[in-house]
Amino acid sequence: MRTTPQAKKDAIISGLIEVRRKILDAVAALSPAQHAPIFLGSWSVKDLLAHLVGWDVTNLKAIKAVRAGKLPDFYAYADRDWKTYNARLVARYKKNDFGELVSSLQTAHQRLIDFLQAVPAEEFSQDTGVRFKGIKVTIAYLLKAELKDEQVHHAQIEAFRRSK
Repeated sequence: MRTTPQAKKDAIISGLIEVRRKILDAVAALSPAQHAPIFLGSWSVKDLLAHLVGWDVTNLKAIKAVRAGKLPDFYAYADRDWKTYNARLVARYKKNDFGELVSSLQTAHQRLIDFLQAVPAEEFSQDTGVRFKGIKVTIAYLLKAELKDEQVHHAQIEAFRRSK
């Protein structure tokens, strides 16, 4: 049986909501002393959360660009593991106050989810002619990348939490 566009859209959105809930639960279980130390390359938990806020904002803009048949701006920063772009996001969205950072994370994610809910399901996989190095960039492509990234980050936070 073939999966409908609506079922595919719903699966992506529910996946994004679920993994973000898991991330928020994992960071809520951390002690305040675990918020600032470096645990992932050059990142602290605060840095990681700022990175997630930044990608929520980025993907909201990117989806609008793809719907208009344009390559999202962030592709101008493509390098290994998006290192340059991620550094920009962390610098822009990191907050010293952990509560404010978590609130920003929740707000940015809710804005993205609310926007996605209003996008017709057929547009998620629609080819608008946007390509990057031969890859067809669709809304679904962008969101699946975010989902995969957040699943990895959830596992990293959980490993850090268990290591202390």
